[in-house]
Amino acid sequence: MTRQYRAVSLISGGLDSMLATKAVLEQGIHVEGINFYTGFCVEGHTHAIRKQHSDKPKRNNSLWVAEQLGIKLHIVDIVEEYKDVVLNPKYGYGANMNPCLDCKIFMVKKAHEWIQHKGFDFIITGEVVGQRPMSQRAKTMPIIAAESGADELLLRPLSARNLPPSKPEREGWIDREKLFGFSGRSRKPQMALAAQWGIEEYAQPAGGCCFLTDANYTDKLKDLWAHRPCRDYELDDIMLLKIGRHVRPRPHFKMIISREEGETNFLEGYKNQFTWIKTASHSGPLTLLDGDNITGEDLLLAAQISARYSQGKHAPEVVCKLARPGETPIELSVTPFAGTIPAEWLL
Repeated sequence: MTRQYRAVSLISGGLDSMLATKAVLEQGIHVEGINFYTGFCVEGHTHAIRKQHSDKPKRNNSLWVAEQLGIKLHIVDIVEEYKDVVLNPKYGYGANMNPCLDCKIFMVKKAHEWIQHKGFDFIITGEVVGQRPMSQRAKTMPIIAAESGADELLLRPLSARNLPPSKPEREGWIDREKLFGFSGRSRKPQMALAAQWGIEEYAQPAGGCCFLTDANYTDKLKDLWAHRPCRDYELDDIMLLKIGRHVRPRPHFKMIISREEGETNFLEGYKNQFTWIKTASHSGPLTLLDGDNITGEDLLLAAQISARYSQGKHAPEVVCKLARPGETPIELSVTPFAGTIPAEWLL
């Protein structure tokens, strides 16, 4: 009997990877999914934290896609390994701090290592020729295959007819005629295919959840690097850049100010790591101070700014609780910061 071939599919949680995986499953191939956790791509994270987003779905889209397709999903933590991709991309960044081409090469490389270790036969991605300006162009797609080491074991079912046949197609493991020739930025062909297969619910058609493509997020990341001795980051940095209002009133420290109850609850978990301020006499935010050599004068200014964002912003005086890491909280009465926060302080 002919053995059943096995493939691993890079599952982003978007429509393209869902359809690419479905196309191969339809041909009787055993498929398992893989999702690489970089820290920059956390679907639903801010929705889950913020109370005002309580009506939005709080789910990991990759897990949800795997469940809909009935396949096993492997989630692999690459936070530390991925740092070099973010900090030193060979092919540079996109419009913001997104190293898209280097990222795709890295993830396909990791998938290739995975199939070698697990004894699988080939790799599936949801890439479409011409869909993305950096990583999904006719000239860059061969670079991904070559530099990742996957070479002809990389199958792109949605654009297969626009590309040279991969080994699974040439060897007859899979029928090329049952694959597709999608190209360009339009999502209409994918949405039509989803409807044909009875797929009615899916994440944003473009897929992708990377915060490095977001201008506001990357501005905060650049500011973080600009005020540290070196360009580096930890997972906590990645998470905190997504949360709250970021204000830098002085070069040596910035404030992370919660905007509502959900963010306040989340930031509570960091009170042992940062100097913090919480308005006590009036309802208001929890503020973390990120920086070194924070003086008493700095604390006074930060408390005034925190009070400015509280329910007591028009009061003559607001009482704040504050503490440095590991110290007992003290109370400080301040006059809320008067006027508008200077635009150059806002990140």
